[in-house]
Amino acid sequence: MSLPSQKADIRRKLIAFAPEIWQALELLALDSGRSVQSLADEAFLDLLRKYHRPTSLKEALRESARRLPANDDSPPKRHGT
Repeated sequence: MSLPSQKADIRRKLIAFAPEIWQALELLALDSGRSVQSLADEAFLDLLRKYHRPTSLKEALRESARRLPANDDSPPKRHGT
């Protein structure tokens, strides 16, 4: 059994842009020597980081473990004392 290729992991989604936005993206890609795809990848990673969303399975599992009270460093609160 072979490992899936990186291309098999790619998902495609059609996204519509206003014509002026698309033109600005194409010009930026040409000026920077990059593809629109690489600019989009960077933009979406920045967006996920802005909203503190994990960008990989490893980060998602780490964040999930942090949400469990058993993993907190603070002692539990006592009621009535």
